[in-house]
Parts: sequence; structure tokens; C-alpha cells
Amino acid sequence: MNARPVIAVACGVLVDAGGEVLVAQRPQGKVAAGKWEFPGGKIEPGEAPLQALARELREELGIEVRKARRLIRFRHEYVDRVVRLDTWVVHRYEGEPHPHEGQTFAWIQPDNLHALDTLPTVAPIVHALRLPSHYVFTPPNVTEAVVRAGLPKLPAGCLLRLRIPALEDEAYAEIAGRLVQPAAECGIRLMLDRDPRMVAQVGAAGFHATQHALLMQRRSRPLPRPLLFGASVHDSFGVGEAYRLGADFAVLSPVLLTATHPHTQGLGWERFEDLVGEVPMPVYALGGVGPQQLDVAFEHRAQGVAGISAYWSR
Repeated sequence: MNARPVIAVACGVLVDAGGEVLVAQRPQGKVAAGKWEFPGGKIEPGEAPLQALARELREELGIEVRKARRLIRFRHEYVDRVVRLDTWVVHRYEGEPHPHEGQTFAWIQPDNLHALDTLPTVAPIVHALRLPSHYVFTPPNVTEAVVRAGLPKLPAGCLLRLRIPALEDEAYAEIAGRLVQPAAECGIRLMLDRDPRMVAQVGAAGFHATQHALLMQRRSRPLPRPLLFGASVHDSFGVGEAYRLGADFAVLSPVLLTATHPHTQGLGWERFEDLVGEVPMPVYALGGVGPQQLDVAFEHRAQGVAGISAYWSR
């Protein structure tokens, strides 16, 4: 049996001021004609992904990319080929996008893309686009008053894991129930780390599993979509299990040395990137990192950064 060709592709997500994204319909005569996708194309030998993206968007849309950052890189296997997709969010460009190769274009809200007949590679990109760049954990001994006071200071749109291990489940659920609304008023989605059934009971956004809880789960996703399911992982096996169980994202740690675990060797950014691999699941970087490392995290294929002290000591 002949090996399937592996095709490296770069694509860009252009987002307008109203949050709509630009998608293109593949023209007749091409593979998967009629399907919708994000604009982009093949990475030629010797080209860096960003160079390829700039060239493809110039040829396809007539624009010049001025600023872009990595979103997610993953591998998708078709029957006759394997695609390695390197995706970027294009923050700034010059020119007005218009079709240069006969495609049909559309600006559409990401939540409405399900109405289009899209390529299967679109869904992981949209999922990563909808997740924030910041995932905040509460300090383990935090009080409800401190969380309430800190909510307006956290990055808008972030996820917030309520992590108070000393509390009994009943007290934890009560505090969580009281924090859901003030968090939402600040554009923050609350993640819980106890019994997954508690999420729906208090109206939280999702459930966060430790790697131990993840490996004990073993069988299936612990709560239905659209509720979020995230997991802490520390190695390639954990990353793979999180994806197998349908996690919406993983948190991989420790990336760097931390004050709380000074004798635990950090993975380092290169090893972090290796462990993330090409799984179609966003992965946050945790451990000795914070908002100041966000650009470095993007460069090493992280969805963003997760942290505790970096967000609560400001």
C-alpha cells in the first residue's frame, strides 16, 4: 500500500471589528469543491509557515499581512492524504480582501459556521479561536471576598478555575454558585474541579480534571457539550488521553521552574512544543509563566498561558 502524501498548509483567520471571520468556498475543479475553509494554501519547500501564509493571502485575497500570531497546529488524516495545518490569527493587514482565484468569500460569526458545509479542519480552528488566551487559577487558600475583588482585574474573557482544595464539596458548591454571576458580569467563565455534575447544578462553564482524575475517567467525556472540559497534564500520555476523552483543552505543566515547586525541573519551551505535537486540541502553558510570556507561548504552539500568582499579585 502506498503511503499517503503529507501536505503542509498554512491558513489565516481574519477577524473583523464585529468578530466575524473570513471563509472561502473551494471553487469547482479543486479537491473538495464547494466546501468552506479558511484562506491559505500549501507551504512550499524552504518556506517558513508565516512566509507561506503571507504569500498565499497575497495571491488569494490581495492583502499584505502585517501582523499575525500562531493559533493552532494540527494534523488531519484524509483517506488519500495527510494535512499538517499551521493556522494563524491575522491581526493586521493592508488592502481589502477580494477574490483573486474565483472563490466565493463570506464574513460570518464563528458560532454560525456550522450552517456551512465546511472542511473537517475548520472545527478545531474555530474551537481554538473561541477559547481565550488566559486561563487563571485561584490561589488554593483564597477567600470568596478576594475572588470577588479580583474579578475586575483579570483579563476580560478569561477562564477562571476555582481551586480551593481545603473546602468540602458542599461549601465549594455554595461559593461557586455565588461567583458564577459576578464572574459572568466581568466576561469570565468559571471552571470547577470537583464532581462534574456540580457544573450544571451551579451554572458554571465547565469542569477541570487533574491528570489523576483524567486517567481514572478512562472511558468517556465527563459532561456534555457545550459545557467545557479541561484537564491538567504533564506528559505526552496525558495529552493523548485528554484528547481521546474529548477534552476541549489541556493545561501542560510545569513549563518553567516555580516558587512553589523549586526542585521540580521545568519542561522548557522546546519540550512543551514537542509534547503538544500535532493534536487538534488547544493546550495552555502553566508553571512559572504569566501574561508576560504570552508571545513566547504562542510561538511554541500554546493556546495561551495559565497561572496563579502572575494574575493575583498585580
